[in-house]
Amino acid sequence: MTAAARPRSRTVLAAAHVVPAPAAGTGPHCPAVLDWDATLAFRHHLWSHGLGVAEAMDTAQRGMGLDWPAAAELIRRSAAEARTVGGLLVCGAGTDQLPPHGASLADVRAAYEEQLELVEQCGGRPVLMASRQLAAAATGPDDYLELYGHLLRQATGPVILHWLGPMFDPALEGYWGSTDLDAATATLVRLVADHAHKVDGVKVSLLDAGREIGLRRRLPASARCYTGDDFHYPELIAGDDHGFSDALLGVFDPLAPLAAAAVRLLDDGDRDGFRAALDPTVALARHLFQAPTRYYKTGVVLLAWLAGHQAHFRMVGGLQSARSLPHLRRAHQLADALGLFPDRELAAARMAGLLAEYGTEDG
Repeated sequence: MTAAARPRSRTVLAAAHVVPAPAAGTGPHCPAVLDWDATLAFRHHLWSHGLGVAEAMDTAQRGMGLDWPAAAELIRRSAAEARTVGGLLVCGAGTDQLPPHGASLADVRAAYEEQLELVEQCGGRPVLMASRQLAAAATGPDDYLELYGHLLRQATGPVILHWLGPMFDPALEGYWGSTDLDAATATLVRLVADHAHKVDGVKVSLLDAGREIGLRRRLPASARCYTGDDFHYPELIAGDDHGFSDALLGVFDPLAPLAAAAVRLLDDGDRDGFRAALDPTVALARHLFQAPTRYYKTGVVLLAWLAGHQAHFRMVGGLQSARSLPHLRRAHQLADALGLFPDRELAAARMAGLLAEYGTEDG
């Protein structure tokens, strides 16, 4: 499988899930053991549609089952695969090798440095992920400016900054030094302005279209705004007279074929066609990402299994149990209506089997 040509009008990255080895322990505190063939084959699926891969990020269960040793190996292997096909790859660098509590700012900086170095050595573009440990240790905006400034100065090339809202991870409440989102935005804009030559862009996952638009209008012209808004992505990617958002989205994991086709309409200047193609997918996205939003990964993995990309419905940490059967059945119905399954009969049989396993036929 080879990488298709990338869209010309937007940079489009799908945050990709991982597949555990079927016979490995999947309990909440077990080290992650991955099925490398299935996990990497899914990356090739995304590249085959011309999408880039955002590796080892939230969708891959960073901080929710995927530990740093497994994430590091995932980054190494995905980078090697990307080189074989010329696939676009960005990789999450965070601080999740640290214990959940008690880390100092010096500990946080060293952890970031370790992961940043690995990503750059592998040839991926780093995404400096929001850090739970930094959120706990920082006393205000200056701590963020100093620590991120240090990392940006030592980075060998431009990086992507990541603002993940507390709906995705409650431990990130008050990121950038304030629970006041206007103040937090001002700190982030100042950081980007002070280090514009080292910032490729900002990935925003706040599920607030108005706030994202306001932020992207304040960024330097050289910095991209990557939408991580899985509720409003069609309008944000389509843009307005003042600009648009590129994309780094977990929902593009299951939506890859439709998303790639829609963005190519933008390449041809057909904004209305793009909206007509992508707007119908929002109902599925809102269903997958409904509160508690952090468990959206369960629906994403379900759809990958139903679509035939993997042989089982299992997740690291046992997270396949995080959504109810009615929720999963509705995800199947919405995805089927969009034509997402290459083999509808396979998807229907697998969904029926899942329901039967739990003694129900109607969810």
